[in-house]
Amino acid sequence: MLIKICGLREPDNIREIAGLQPDYMGFIFYPNSPRFVKNMDVSVMEKLPKSITKTGVFVNENLENILTYIHKYKLDAVQLHGADNKKLCLKIKEEAKVMVIKAFAVMASYNLKVTKEYEDFADLFLFDTKTDLYGGSGQKFNWNILHDYHGEKDFLLSGGISPDDVKAIRKIEHPKMIGVDLNSRFEIKPGLKNVALLSQFIEELKRPPTPLKGEKECEV
Repeated sequence: MLIKICGLREPDNIREIAGLQPDYMGFIFYPNSPRFVKNMDVSVMEKLPKSITKTGVFVNENLENILTYIHKYKLDAVQLHGADNKKLCLKIKEEAKVMVIKAFAVMASYNLKVTKEYEDFADLFLFDTKTDLYGGSGQKFNWNILHDYHGEKDFLLSGGISPDDVKAIRKIEHPKMIGVDLNSRFEIKPGLKNVALLSQFIEELKRPPTPLKGEKECEV
């Protein structure tokens, strides 16, 4: 199970989170977000381990600005929220050669077939709760909707995941779900993550499930 920790901003906190060895770390370049990264020292990201995919999060941003952030902070991936942007996905892949994560805002009744048209334009999907905030709302969508996704792309689950959700996440048996995106429910305040909570959650999520009483472990 891959781990993406998003909404990071404070240099010391970023270094502590990197010590947890997440697979992705997300930095939000959306001015209306309370977790907006503004004029961060580039050395903070440059010193992150190569094993961590540095991901810039953008909302309805233009190509020129996205490319500027990619080059300034040496981003490995971009996560795109907002309006239809297949051409933007393609341009980023062509010009910057970075991973493109397409985020979909999921509501109570949502047709996941809309993801199909992005199969050839994005490397990974992310399913988040639809709100005016474009992520970081702390709200969940109905995870049962995931059973309606029959696409070819792998996806990350996002939207209001909390420290108490380990068991619920393990119950989601979807072959294309490869990880989770953690943000507001693990914060001390916007942009400042609770390292202890994240460490405990990651440890529990990656720990092999304990067999039920009277149930034998599978032999191989």
